[in-house]
Amino acid sequence: MGIGPGAIASMLVVFLIMIGVVIIFSFIPVGLWISALAAGVRVGIVTLIGMRLRRVPPARIVNPLIKADKAGLAIGVNQLEAHYLAGGNVDAVVNALIAAERAAIPLPFERAAAIDLAGREVFQAVQMSVNPKVIETPLVSAVAKDGIEVKVIARVTVRANIDRLVGGAGEETILARVGEGVVTTVGSSATHKNVLENPDLISRTVLSKGLDAGTAFEILSIDIADVDVGRNIGAQLQTDQAEADKRIAQAKAEERRAMAVAREQEMKASVQEMRAKVVEAEAQVPLAMADALREGKLGVMDYYNLQNILADTQMRDSLAKMGDQDQGKGGPTPPVGK
Repeated sequence: MGIGPGAIASMLVVFLIMIGVVIIFSFIPVGLWISALAAGVRVGIVTLIGMRLRRVPPARIVNPLIKADKAGLAIGVNQLEAHYLAGGNVDAVVNALIAAERAAIPLPFERAAAIDLAGREVFQAVQMSVNPKVIETPLVSAVAKDGIEVKVIARVTVRANIDRLVGGAGEETILARVGEGVVTTVGSSATHKNVLENPDLISRTVLSKGLDAGTAFEILSIDIADVDVGRNIGAQLQTDQAEADKRIAQAKAEERRAMAVAREQEMKASVQEMRAKVVEAEAQVPLAMADALREGKLGVMDYYNLQNILADTQMRDSLAKMGDQDQGKGGPTPPVGK
């Protein structure tokens, strides 16, 4: 027995109706609407459809709304949806508001949303307001007036300041200011022993400076965790200065030596030049004597007498040198002519 055209049409209508129901239930979060209705939160179907049209996941709004209503917070759907569209974390804001309500911390929704949009963890900030956080500084090196290096590690207990979370400086600024205070305190101490004997002097001095001004935190205490003695920076600087002075003196001495060597070379060159002139002059003497003999200005006997005088002079010089050598050896000096 075949299926008639009427039965086929009926089955097609039922199939289309089922498809329509599936599409409607997938587009309209009926389950979420039933959950909100069961929790006593009135959210209209039209509102949920509007969220779909505005590309807002209804679960991101309805679930935090249910949570806030159960905590007794008066928050509207439009506020949560506007914060989500602005790029905020709706669930974190609601959790922060609930925590602030339980801890009796005044925190309106607008301020919590502003803190979240500023990029800070608003829920973590509320937790830090209730339970302060301990920040440990890195090793801070400072030098006292006696030249001894002192190494300090401090622990800073801070509490989040809700009113200054927007626009306030973060933990890095706190650490930098504490480090600056440690360096100032140690540097103003007469000796490093004063710092070792009274480490609380650093805490008192740093706290008195108001380092938390303009930050998102309130400094509760500064505790010195560790104080160590480092190098003798003053002695090292003096040693380096002495080494530098020695190098400067060596450079100046080398410069003077080079100048003396240059002057010596100049004098040697002058002596060589003078010797060359003497040799040149001595070379002219035989020529002059030859000219004098040819012209009759000098006789033969005069020439022989001159040669005898020169030979006698050379002999006397030789004897004088031999006498100097004998005196240097300790022997007797023979008389001249014997």
